[in-house]
Amino acid sequence: MTLEIVLYIHLLAATVWIGGSIFLFTLGIFLRDKEAQERVYYYIGPLYGYMESVWLTILIGTGLWMFYHLAIDNVLAHWTPESLAYAMTIKLILVALITIFTIVHMYIALKTHGRERTKMEKLLSRSSSMAIFLLNLIIIWFAMQVRGAL
Repeated sequence: MTLEIVLYIHLLAATVWIGGSIFLFTLGIFLRDKEAQERVYYYIGPLYGYMESVWLTILIGTGLWMFYHLAIDNVLAHWTPESLAYAMTIKLILVALITIFTIVHMYIALKTHGRERTKMEKLLSRSSSMAIFLLNLIIIWFAMQVRGAL
């Protein structure tokens, strides 16, 4: 595969992943009727979760492909606060965190689908969802820094 194709797939996956995250986050804020919110999430949640898991896997896979094919792993040895290595290190840490939060969120969502969540499940689900949303925005920033340095 050529770099252009892999980069295109990576950007498409990022668009689907982040776009879906923003959409569901917006629904959670602006859909005030709790009963309507529960109905919407009941039907959209599982579909979104499976679809987003596939796109996150594609995103990580294409990112790893580019990481090794562009020899960015060699760049990490030359770390300074203004370097490509700095931006990549931060981005990799954020991707690891977003993956962990996604696993937590998906586990709770699948475990509690169709039943009332406990207070702890609600707290973990909502906080992981918020973390995913915020990390997406931060990752976009570091992705721009990485792309600019390449």
